[in-house]
Amino acid sequence: MKFASEQEYLDWRARVFEFLWNEVAPRVDDIEAGKEDPADTLFARFREYDLWGLIIPTEYGGIGLDTTHYLPFLAEFAKIGGVIRVILHVHATSARAVAHYGTDEQKQRYLPRLATGESSMTLAITEPRTGSGVDVAMAGVRDGDRWVVNGQKHYITNADFADLHLLLTRTDPAGGRRGFSALVTESSAEGFSVEDMPHMMGNNGPPHGILSYNDVRVPIDDMVGAEGDGLGVFLGELEPSRVFVAASSLGTAERCLEMALDFAKQRITFGKPIAERESIKALLADMAKDIYGLKLMLEDVADKLDQGVPCSLEASIVKLHGLEVVMRVTDLAMEILGGRAYFSNYPYPFERLYREARLNALEEGTPSIQKLVIARDLLRSDLPLAAGTLGDTSSHPAGVNPALGELAPHDLTYAHDHGA
Repeated sequence: MKFASEQEYLDWRARVFEFLWNEVAPRVDDIEAGKEDPADTLFARFREYDLWGLIIPTEYGGIGLDTTHYLPFLAEFAKIGGVIRVILHVHATSARAVAHYGTDEQKQRYLPRLATGESSMTLAITEPRTGSGVDVAMAGVRDGDRWVVNGQKHYITNADFADLHLLLTRTDPAGGRRGFSALVTESSAEGFSVEDMPHMMGNNGPPHGILSYNDVRVPIDDMVGAEGDGLGVFLGELEPSRVFVAASSLGTAERCLEMALDFAKQRITFGKPIAERESIKALLADMAKDIYGLKLMLEDVADKLDQGVPCSLEASIVKLHGLEVVMRVTDLAMEILGGRAYFSNYPYPFERLYREARLNALEEGTPSIQKLVIARDLLRSDLPLAAGTLGDTSSHPAGVNPALGELAPHDLTYAHDHGA
């Protein structure tokens, strides 16, 4: 980081959070309703507070936050408004991909512009008629020193204002998992167009879009990673991005607990605050328990990411758990708030936050995908408890099977003599 001490970072963070609550939070409802364009009213202010460059390395003009120091910002963005969180999360994650996988020339060309918000980049994976993995159909065909790209991407966040797009593109139809590459394209390219998508359940503002490519010519120097590395680039970014989404779940859950506590202390029924009723106390306790557990999980996996420890298992666990937590907490908060929860800003923005949190189920893989990743990683390991989040193998003496202990191996097939 560019800060000389932890206290200097904390002081700076406090100033940024003050800006977010005083200047950004009052605008969120108008932004979501389409009455205000944040590009006109807030983007320049984001630049003044370095919000575009939070995790871009300092040598390229960014703040250079590590994961541990970045997650509190995502949580705070989510507390204030999903649309703010979504805009800045996607911008930062795409910049992180360039910082981790780009060439020195690409870093020099893109990252300083991304750090100031002069440019913004989308992550373009999902397609209207296919998914987000090996079935991606967007094709790039080599033509001299260019790739000629055709196809569509949809659900693309920041599509309306971003001038750069990082695409997962099929460059070798027979290459299997090595048949994909990552290409940076520009919105000014001939043959490129953007179409707005319908209004969403939440997190509205700048609309998501459909990116269309009709014989768009992309210089070979705009490939991030080597040819065939495309899935590796995008999957490599999904690991930290899942953690980022979990931090967003934490922020929303914390805000809903704060609303529930405030209401429970003030709402009087039968002569006393509902906070004094055992049923309400139990709900508040369950909310706090969930939030505290998610917070500790995030601290653990953030430390692993910062130490460079492989943690796809933990990233999927915390993403899935974060979603489950924010779902439970928002439902419990609704039960405490009662009818107030069903109205917009009466007096809390709960109804908006409730809708916004549902996006967390879809970003970076649905719950079923997270469970597949978790189970895959567990089953691939000879000692699944080696995962730091789940246990410590140093407690097992050499040669000891942690499943059996001192018991002898047993035939679990229960084979029968069918001839008997």
